[in-house]
Amino acid sequence: MKRRQLMRYGGATLLTGFGTILASSWQGSTAQTSSEAVTIKFLGHTCFLFTGNGLRVLVNPFRPLGCTAGYSVPKVEADLVLVSSFLLDEGAVENLPGNPRILTEPGDYQINGLKFQGISIPHDREGGRRFGNNIAWRWTQSGVNLLHLGGAAAPISLEAKILMGSPDVLFVPVGGGEKAYNAQEAKEAVGVLKPKVVIPTQYLTTAADQESCDLVAVDEFLALTKELPVSKLNTDSIAIKPTDLPPEGTVVRVLNPI
Repeated sequence: MKRRQLMRYGGATLLTGFGTILASSWQGSTAQTSSEAVTIKFLGHTCFLFTGNGLRVLVNPFRPLGCTAGYSVPKVEADLVLVSSFLLDEGAVENLPGNPRILTEPGDYQINGLKFQGISIPHDREGGRRFGNNIAWRWTQSGVNLLHLGGAAAPISLEAKILMGSPDVLFVPVGGGEKAYNAQEAKEAVGVLKPKVVIPTQYLTTAADQESCDLVAVDEFLALTKELPVSKLNTDSIAIKPTDLPPEGTVVRVLNPI
């Protein structure tokens, strides 16, 4: 079995924001990966594959059970794996192909010339007393500032907001349950972070075991954010360039992993 490398730097530090990118229009390209875009592939639940800058970044590979029972196992080639927690639905790193670097702790990292920051926040509404802490991951790839909240459940504190900044693309759980934002909490997080693009995660789909999954569908979140431009895309992937980002306001893009 190939050896996997776990990398950890020191504790989280206050970083300067990545900066704001203004552009003339939002286009939401679904084109293939290019050197000028980050391609985002939704593999289900909170699991995504990001490709750009010559780097493949996999976030939160899962085991197929409960809410993820009907999804394909995310056994994809990646150079780097980011893990928000070791709960069964987001920390399955033992059978990944290849020999990727795996980050599992909060802190500041330099990988292939890119900065990655893991920010620790509670994984439940009781200060982490039930499910421990969750790591939100922030980085810039192909010029696009990305923030993946993992399984966030607690309101975003002022300290966390300073570390997270205002992302270009925010990945936010919306399906509720015991360890992730419900629709109203997700809307409040969007209001705090003010991203340019929101991609919902961790909601009920046809892949779930209906008897054991406590999530609700993405439509509850969309009903609360109907003032925002929303597109449900009939694809699991989207490629985003800095010039695709809206110059102001927030748009919602729903990817289809099924």
